[in-house]
Amino acid sequence: MDLIFGKVNDQRTARVAELLSDFRTLQYYIAETPVDPQHQDDYYTEGWAALRQCSIDGQHILNCAAETRVPRVRGGPEEQAKAELQQVMLDAFSRRHEAQKIYLRQLAAQRWVGWRDQVLAGGRPHTGNIEQLVACDAQLRVELAGITDDTIHSDLRSSDYQMGRWTLEDPPLRHIQRWLRARR
Repeated sequence: MDLIFGKVNDQRTARVAELLSDFRTLQYYIAETPVDPQHQDDYYTEGWAALRQCSIDGQHILNCAAETRVPRVRGGPEEQAKAELQQVMLDAFSRRHEAQKIYLRQLAAQRWVGWRDQVLAGGRPHTGNIEQLVACDAQLRVELAGITDDTIHSDLRSSDYQMGRWTLEDPPLRHIQRWLRARR
């Protein structure tokens, strides 16, 4: 029994390491994305505001404290180790989930920057291109609205499965959302 339990705890430990590695990679991408436009009068436009918010959100999810309180469980040290690993896994899984959401929002805002630059073609907004700029803003809002917890959870689970990762004890979305709400 101890051999089986130890093997499962090894899988839990490896899963936590994978999740934290994914989170670290996402944090790198989030931190490297520019948040200030070339022209200061673009500072309050929708895409640049979204990029700044993503940077703030990325810093927050990096800095929020981990839940270190694990209730005492019955069954001895093996069961306690299991409970502790599951708590760490929820923390890592939730951080990766939120970082993925932030990263996808950043990608949408970066596409908006590209579209806006194409419309402006090196110039500035004027009455001749305002309609196209409004369309860029509308497209950004549509893309941002499509980035939901449900789609992120589903996409990450699918990706993990395709990579052959151990997902047997991955937390359900409602546990992730509860973890995230507690850190806002």
